[in-house]
Amino acid sequence: MADIEYAEHGSRRRNHGGSSVLAVLAYGVAAVCVLPMLAVALAAVTGGTDTVSHLLDTVLPRYAGTTLALVGLVAAGTFAIGVGAAWLVTMTRFPGVRILEIALVLPLAFPAYVLAYAYTYLLDHPGIVQTTLRQATGWGPRDYWFPEIRSIWGAAIMLILVLYPYVYLLARAAFLQQSSAAFLAARTLGSSAWSAFWSVSLPMARPAIAGGVLLAVMETIADFGTVAYFSVQTFATGIYTSWFSMADRAAAAQLALCLLSFALLLAMTERMQRGRARYHETGKRHMAMPPVRLRGWRAGLALLLCATPVLLGCVLPAVVLFGMGLGSEQDLLSRRYTGFIRNSITLAGTAACLTVLSAIAVGFFQRLRPGRRSGIAAYVARLGYAVPGGVIAVGLLVPFAAFDNAFDAWMRSTFDISTGLLVTGSIWLLVVAYMVRFLAAALGAYEGGQSTVHANMDAASRSLGETPLGTLRRVHLPILTPSLLTALLIVFVDVMKELPATLIMRPFNYDTLAVQAYRLASDERLEGAAVPSLVIVAVGLLPVILICRQVGRNR
Repeated sequence: MADIEYAEHGSRRRNHGGSSVLAVLAYGVAAVCVLPMLAVALAAVTGGTDTVSHLLDTVLPRYAGTTLALVGLVAAGTFAIGVGAAWLVTMTRFPGVRILEIALVLPLAFPAYVLAYAYTYLLDHPGIVQTTLRQATGWGPRDYWFPEIRSIWGAAIMLILVLYPYVYLLARAAFLQQSSAAFLAARTLGSSAWSAFWSVSLPMARPAIAGGVLLAVMETIADFGTVAYFSVQTFATGIYTSWFSMADRAAAAQLALCLLSFALLLAMTERMQRGRARYHETGKRHMAMPPVRLRGWRAGLALLLCATPVLLGCVLPAVVLFGMGLGSEQDLLSRRYTGFIRNSITLAGTAACLTVLSAIAVGFFQRLRPGRRSGIAAYVARLGYAVPGGVIAVGLLVPFAAFDNAFDAWMRSTFDISTGLLVTGSIWLLVVAYMVRFLAAALGAYEGGQSTVHANMDAASRSLGETPLGTLRRVHLPILTPSLLTALLIVFVDVMKELPATLIMRPFNYDTLAVQAYRLASDERLEGAAVPSLVIVAVGLLPVILICRQVGRNR
């Protein structure tokens, strides 16, 4: 009996010890995720009222108006394209629908700033289209009007073309899950197909659609490369200008706090919308409405409407970028470019591994100790997806720069040794910024796989005397390997595309493909910018291919 009691006591002690380690890791990750937000708020509050007054009198109204206008345009555009395309490929049949339902996801592989470079090369005053127009007509520069691509409308179109797949994917899933009962009832009561869609199907899919639109909006306020290249003054460009051009950290922090507040408001809205999504009617797949066969001009119109976003958001930019790359003098195999590729892969690979490990710690701890504290830790860890990269960069640089300066002053006064900047400007601080920004994506992929691990497996492992960490290593991780690989790939590609945090925090003379593309485009060397942009797009296609496979299986 004594041996049994000792064994049970030892098992409880091992279990408690393992969960304690997970608790420290999970709470540590949550603390790191919330640190940039607290630092931005503190720096903004202590920055003085002079800077705030100056911002209110000068740039703040313009930044706020432009940001809100851009958000409104992108929300409307992604809603129209995403919902319209999802309804057509789900509820109708026309030539090419099988291909288009997958191809509509492809623009997700393109960063918006890459599309901006391609369309500027194509549509700007010295571009191919206007040059050909002047040669064909003999007009001068002032003899005709042409839409200005470098404008808020141009930036909105670039963002709409790459962000509408968020709405399309969620709306398509919602339409597939709907039962035909309500729709057919509206039709039997005399409603037209359009009226039944507007009054029945669309409200039923509203939570999912709203979630997709909010995701697109959050990506819009986080965007820097597109708006900076088009000279559209938003909060994102204001943060970068204040930090570098004006060397005013207080102004950068206060602008970052404004943007952070808006982003957190959107995050709370998205969470509420996601909660409402559970009221969807999903249990009557046997009553699914048979798709309507379109013929004649209706089939042609449906084909045109679904093919246009694919052509404008994927095919045309890829062709333009490839042509630009062939005409450039950039050698992808040169030592300089291999350095850019190596830096990008190093940052992306390191950040992906750290982010997935952090997601495992937070996700498994929440499963091991479900409750308020673990739930708060997981919620805080997810907030980073709503925080723009520029805000995270400012929030990390401010406290760590203060620490480096204080430590260097203490070492000088005590030992007459200068330590310089130990943390600020290092690769590791940049990797932490990536982890904060993209932890939500990794956590979502991990929790999706974790839901397939039955609770009985945990109980069986504990009954055999296994510690929580042993259960994680020997039971969970082998089962979750596909989900973890997906999370690694998603974070890897997101880091490859990330621009604002990389621009602000990268070590001196440590450039990536995204930075090189932005620099060349800023110097109006668009043909050169096409080469690193093509590499980024090629890497971005990997997770999109995974999504396309899932879309094909869900038909």
